[in-house]
Amino acid sequence: METTAEGKIAGRESLMKKAKVYAPSAFYEWYCLVVLLGIYVNSFLDRSILGLLVGPIRGTMGLSDSQIGFLMGPAFAVFYTIAGLPLGWLADRMSRVILIGVGQVFWTIATVNFGMGRSWMHLAVARSCVGVGEASLTPAAYSLIADIFPPQRLGRALSIYGMGIYIGGGLASMLGGFMAKSFQLDQSYQLPLIGEHLGWQLVFFLVALPSLPLTLLLFTLREPRRRGQLRSQTSGQVMKVPLSMFVRYAMENRGTLVGHTVGFSLLALSGYGTSAWIPEFFIRLHDWSPARVGTAIGLITMIFGPLGILLGGYWGDRLLQKGHTDSKLRVSLMAAGAWLPFGIAGPLMPSGELALLCLAPALFFSSMHWGIAPAAIQEIMPNQMRGQASALYLFVINLIGLGLGPMTLALVTDFVFKNDQDIHLSLVLTTTVATLLAILCLSLSLSHFRASRKRYDSWIQSQA
Repeated sequence: METTAEGKIAGRESLMKKAKVYAPSAFYEWYCLVVLLGIYVNSFLDRSILGLLVGPIRGTMGLSDSQIGFLMGPAFAVFYTIAGLPLGWLADRMSRVILIGVGQVFWTIATVNFGMGRSWMHLAVARSCVGVGEASLTPAAYSLIADIFPPQRLGRALSIYGMGIYIGGGLASMLGGFMAKSFQLDQSYQLPLIGEHLGWQLVFFLVALPSLPLTLLLFTLREPRRRGQLRSQTSGQVMKVPLSMFVRYAMENRGTLVGHTVGFSLLALSGYGTSAWIPEFFIRLHDWSPARVGTAIGLITMIFGPLGILLGGYWGDRLLQKGHTDSKLRVSLMAAGAWLPFGIAGPLMPSGELALLCLAPALFFSSMHWGIAPAAIQEIMPNQMRGQASALYLFVINLIGLGLGPMTLALVTDFVFKNDQDIHLSLVLTTTVATLLAILCLSLSLSHFRASRKRYDSWIQSQA
């Protein structure tokens, strides 16, 4: 079986060579990936820093958990997901490098504007604009990486890109902890040029700084030739794929797309809900200072998150080479099951140290799917549909995960347990139910995914 799988991969590479597809050097492949990873880290730094600033923002703005949950969830996610659909469509039709660059400039300006907020409505509008800008990044980046790297290394490449989630989140925690230790986040400071601002507002100005050098690096990348494109059967020219064709192809694979997207969206709900509120859990229940929380969670996130996502990508690629065409879903299922004992036990531990000890393996297993989930989408979609398919995937995963994760946990705390000190019970209830439902969805989608892979392989052969 392994020989057969390797033969298919070799066959695809042979077709690419015959088509004279642009093949970048190994150095350039990794250079592109590092630049895209840096931009992804920066985007997560912008969006994740809010989780460690809940206390000072609540205190200075007079907000409730639900209002903060809205800023962390729907205010960002609704606009992020809605904007992602047309931006994914554009990623299939224009320079992806330019699209990402324009989006980065936009979300950086919005981040600075959030730091200047004086009311809850101002914060909500600025947070929404951050979502719109960041929606330009990932569909275009997925499509770029799929054109730069060969299929047998795609899982690992997208897993390295996905490390940005944890590097950015970890840096946000550590930066927030450092800032909390250096000065009072709820006090005003008078600074040259920018005037008087609260300490927590200055944090948002600081996280916007890396955007300038990253944008300059981005424009050193060349737009790669799109490989595996649909061509006209009469003229042989590359087709402009209409939306109706994408919808028809998606409907043919609806069993795969629904099970895959809903399953990973539920895992995202668990992950985003945890990352948004775990700092406040340590502050409220274990009396840890924001500085201590930021340092501890930042280190664990930056160590165990990347390790998990890299192992997930490597394992997914290895199983594919052994003939398991559903390898990405198999690995995700096993990782979700392994998360359960640690994810449930962590918030219930009697001390912060024991909770942190459980958090490390829980984070390791929950991170494994972030690279291989989008890689699975690339494996079944023709080139001109990848941006739209990725945008659709991100639309659902972020609407459910990022939009509902932080908000759901806050609502459970406010209206089910009705006590801020019961945040640990909200963490256990929300994440456990979401993970069990995700395991069910992904299990049901395995056979559908294998059928979609066969359908795509048949299309590849027809293009030969």
